[in-house]
Amino acid sequence: MSEVEKSCGYTFRDKEILRKALTLSSYDGDFNNQSLECLGDALLAFIVAEKYYAEGATEEQITDKKRSLISDEALTPVSVRLNIANNLICGKGDDRNKKAVPSAYEAMVAAIYLDGGLDAARDFALRTLTPISRIDYISEVQKILQSRGQKPPEYGCSFSGSPQDPHFTVTAIVGGMKFPGEGGNKAEAKREAARQVYEYLGGGE
Repeated sequence: MSEVEKSCGYTFRDKEILRKALTLSSYDGDFNNQSLECLGDALLAFIVAEKYYAEGATEEQITDKKRSLISDEALTPVSVRLNIANNLICGKGDDRNKKAVPSAYEAMVAAIYLDGGLDAARDFALRTLTPISRIDYISEVQKILQSRGQKPPEYGCSFSGSPQDPHFTVTAIVGGMKFPGEGGNKAEAKREAARQVYEYLGGGE
């Protein structure tokens, strides 16, 4: 836990709240980070909205900032970089739970809030959150195809894996050609399929 404190730049007065933030339900059904995750999710939404509201952002801009900063896709590399993901306390066979990685960051924000207050949680979040740069490939592909008088892609989805380690494959079909995309959730897989179509169509050139 001291490694997590060091990498996060915050020392807990209550070490048990830190342990709880790192503990998955697969290890302990009663003492785990599920409720902290829920609280942290709400706190992050508030912290990001508060910051950009104060800067005069519109509703649409605030929504975009939240998507860029606190989606699972954005939080996963942050959780890994801060050694939160590497120090999760999990049950046997649950070490590939991809959803637990961003959720642990949310739990950490909540734990810091409960241990040190809102200012401490706000400081941690704004200091560590890293935006993702994302092209909306799905919309861009549709725009390109419409400009060429072509139909939008047809998307088909299949699921494999388990609830702890989900795996989705979405296939985009354009002009009879198939472009498969894979990901840990349906949205991620669809975005990857659309990215391949986007590059095939010469988007961004």
